[in-house]
Amino acid sequence: MKKGWRWKKRLLKRGGIRLAAFAAAALMALSATPAQAVAETGMPAGQNAPTEHVVAVVIDDFGNRMKGTAEMLRLPIPITAAVMPFLPTSQADAEAAHAAGREVIVHLPMEPVRGKASWLGPRAIMTALPDEEIRLRTEAAIADVPHAVGMNNHMGSRATADERVMRIVLQVCKEHGLFFLDSRTSYKTVVPKLAREMGVPLLQNDLFLDDVYTDRHVAGQMLLLKARAQKHDRTVVIGHVGPPGLITSGQLAAAAPSLRQASVRFVKLSELLSPPSPYLMPGAELPGSASLESEPGSKTPVESPTSR
Repeated sequence: MKKGWRWKKRLLKRGGIRLAAFAAAALMALSATPAQAVAETGMPAGQNAPTEHVVAVVIDDFGNRMKGTAEMLRLPIPITAAVMPFLPTSQADAEAAHAAGREVIVHLPMEPVRGKASWLGPRAIMTALPDEEIRLRTEAAIADVPHAVGMNNHMGSRATADERVMRIVLQVCKEHGLFFLDSRTSYKTVVPKLAREMGVPLLQNDLFLDDVYTDRHVAGQMLLLKARAQKHDRTVVIGHVGPPGLITSGQLAAAAPSLRQASVRFVKLSELLSPPSPYLMPGAELPGSASLESEPGSKTPVESPTSR
């Protein structure tokens, strides 16, 4: 028994010595001078490595041979192509985007508060439609856009504020394993509330790049993007093919190097889904957006006046 006890005492003594040594080393590290910290870690004491900020660029309105289509697909950054269904080049544009390594989502036409229904294109989601027709149109839109991994709303300020309509749309998304990007064309959107309730992965737009079709305005939006990206870990922005297509693609190409130098990394939209992001909470007013009730850049089968 005595031998056993002596052996245990030795182990306890050795363990205590090791614990004391560990504590001393930790104390020395905490009390290290700034010069010592720089020598050992390469950066001043208390300073972490630069934070990387990620930006997802979504380009709406693919599907109708719109201006800037080819230029957007050639950009030296990842983009997510939002393709409108039921248009002359919907499937061809989705296939081209996929072949170019771009992510594809369905750009679902939805009823705005203002504007003509004809501006939406075929088989839009209207609030007067019965439940079954909303479901059928949403299913058909998904089937018409190959390689889609998600969905966002085209216009839709009225539809995205309608709980009955959006519950059906989000349920179809859930059944197909699609996430939903709320373009936030209305501050009355019910999408965040329903998505949380239904367990549908959700992202939200932070900034429209081309709500005014001029180089000067889009360049200013790029500065807003840079400022926002440096303050937030994750940012979603939306641009468009169509009238502003060449302007927006040119400004994105020109701004990309300076954004990368500012520790901004461009990613596919779906990369923001994991881990869960603050986009699951309703957002505040969109910075730099001309109006929450007039959709920027949206041109559907023909180039016509726009509305949300």
